[in-house]
Amino acid sequence: MIGHIFTLKQLEALVWVADLGSFRKAAAHLNTTQPNISARIAGLEATLGTVLMQRDAGSVRLTEKGEEIVQAARRVLRQSEDLITIAERPDLMQDRLRLGVTELIAGTWLHPYLRKLKETYPGISVELTVDLSRNLDRVLSSHALDLTIQTAPFASPVPGAIALGDYPYGWVADPTIAAALSGKVTVADLTAFNVLTHARHTQSFVELAEHADTTGIAKARFVPSSSLSSCLQMAVEGMGVALVPLAMAERDITAGRLVVIDADWIARPLQVAARFHADKVAGYVAQAAQIAAEIAEMYRT
Repeated sequence: MIGHIFTLKQLEALVWVADLGSFRKAAAHLNTTQPNISARIAGLEATLGTVLMQRDAGSVRLTEKGEEIVQAARRVLRQSEDLITIAERPDLMQDRLRLGVTELIAGTWLHPYLRKLKETYPGISVELTVDLSRNLDRVLSSHALDLTIQTAPFASPVPGAIALGDYPYGWVADPTIAAALSGKVTVADLTAFNVLTHARHTQSFVELAEHADTTGIAKARFVPSSSLSSCLQMAVEGMGVALVPLAMAERDITAGRLVVIDADWIARPLQVAARFHADKVAGYVAQAAQIAAEIAEMYRT
């Protein structure tokens, strides 16, 4: 038997140094110290009698043999996780899930999702990042996030993705502005007020700007913001007409604080997906993505 030759902690350290490219980052992710990580790697190299990585100034590069052993280490870690799954003891899983979500998710079903995750994996702590989708895309590609719940388009492909449905946009305004915009209106009509939108590089703003260019609508009163929540709040306070995912405005609409405006143009629905590096992350991350699909479906129905 080889159980006494090396440990899962050594294999885990090797995998995370390989993925994050840094002993320091691996130590931070595994909630330990850099010397500890170095000792685990050194012990593994001594046991196997081979150099697994070259340590240059500020960077780490796997050797050819190290590349092979990292792939084998991933399989061993996955198989060890299978023991917990077979025993039906998800409570034994101890780890930190680095989760990134967009503001759309944070403003709709994030809390029920986090509660379900806690029920399923009580030993998993969640490190949450809320950001624009393109920023989440970049961080996921660098392996600094394990799972993102974000909106298309996606700049970087990943081997793990679960579609979570479409989220329609709508025009909303406070009752006073809505009364002045009764009936079918055009986007040009909306520019009598401030037009509150998401950030300039986002899908909805780009489409709105293209529509304005095509139809000759002046864009002087377009007011983009990186915060959809701020757009909503400004609309509630009568500061303009907002173009937002209707799911985020549902409570304000139900309460009568906002009214949906019937306009002749609307941005395409947002496509949402749970995304992860299926070939590298722990198996529970894929299950966390599946839980997201279940919660999203419950919210939509």
